[in-house]
Amino acid sequence: MQGVSDIIDELTWRGLIAHSTDLDELRKALDSGQVTLYCGFDPTAPGMHIGNLVQVLTVRRFQLAGHRPIAVVGGATGLIGDPSGKSAERVLNSPETVAQWVERFRVELGRFLDLDPESPNGGIIVSNLDWTAPLSTIDFLRDIGKHFSVNRMLDREVVKTRLESTGISYTEFSYQVLQSMDFLELYRRYGCTLQIGGSDQWGNLTAGVGLIRSADGGSAHAMATPLITKPDGTKYGKTEGGAIWLSADLMSPYAFYQFWLNVEDAGVGNLLRVFTFRTREEIEALETAAKEHPAAREAQRTLAQDVTTLVHGAGECARVIAASRALFGQGALEELDEATLAAALDEVRPFRLEVAAGGELPTVASLMASAAVVDSVSAARRAIKEGGAYLNNEKVADERAIPARDQLLHGRFLVLRRGKRTVGAVEVVHP
Repeated sequence: MQGVSDIIDELTWRGLIAHSTDLDELRKALDSGQVTLYCGFDPTAPGMHIGNLVQVLTVRRFQLAGHRPIAVVGGATGLIGDPSGKSAERVLNSPETVAQWVERFRVELGRFLDLDPESPNGGIIVSNLDWTAPLSTIDFLRDIGKHFSVNRMLDREVVKTRLESTGISYTEFSYQVLQSMDFLELYRRYGCTLQIGGSDQWGNLTAGVGLIRSADGGSAHAMATPLITKPDGTKYGKTEGGAIWLSADLMSPYAFYQFWLNVEDAGVGNLLRVFTFRTREEIEALETAAKEHPAAREAQRTLAQDVTTLVHGAGECARVIAASRALFGQGALEELDEATLAAALDEVRPFRLEVAAGGELPTVASLMASAAVVDSVSAARRAIKEGGAYLNNEKVADERAIPARDQLLHGRFLVLRRGKRTVGAVEVVHP
């Protein structure tokens, strides 16, 4: 386990510290013994995504350094939603929906943190609804609200921006008070003295530090991680289909793996620092390899394998790698389970072909054109004649060849390839 005095240097090298209330004082606190820290996760979506993963893994790094983590799932704050980073008012989800998402978040967080109650730094997962729901409005205003200056709240950048554009409701305006109350409650219950979050949360984080000082005369710390961006400054975490989810039912492990595999050379080193537990020496060696031999994509493969294993497990990662290799002729397609094959083929958008039960399939040449592996049937015939056409990784020799029914993978798929890299697929459905 990493020594408790190393964590600030480690986070600094990994580029994970954007802001801190007093880094020298925080370092002293961490050097002096175990610190209890927390990070909040609002269930405003049906699952966690890689933006959440930045925070989860940062918390995990503190735990590996000997400190005690608390993950707060926003059963209360998730009913409101943080206005940070939002240009308009959120659509509020129902209490029933938020409650379901709270339980989903609990499960997902438990995959990354050591929650062993017998461990000296075993983490816990709590919901802030536990202490928010019993609190009366009068008690909230008297005991918590009196410590907040409206003038300072109005100075927050997100509030000023919203006031100048679409406006902001009292509900979202009050969000930072609720988050600050979480920090005070955890300080009182567990001796929690450090809160971490994303840089867009900085105003909320410091407000919590101020509330602890004002309400209890206590001392606490806050630390924010930077927004993880691509080399061109745009956000990671979005694809044409939406967020990069951590749950297999929201995003297939295959698509998840491919996302990491396809990151650009210029950004792969930063992502290795943030999302993997590779050592400094290993990451620097991978960065060198990316510069000297970019075509090998060793750094991207390591990143994809490490993060997919972390999120989905070693077994699922192995299946994904096998599928990726098999699509390009480096493995047996028949050995892939149906779900993994379907997820892999979804990336090439299979052509759906309706065929009556017992009906004959079109020729391979026709299927290659339908699957956009080639531009036309005549181009497909030329590829077959030249020895560059494959059906389920088997070379096709006859320009008039017709697939047999028993060649349908899992009774529905045909994988077509021209040369080494151009892959397509057909999914046979019965009307």
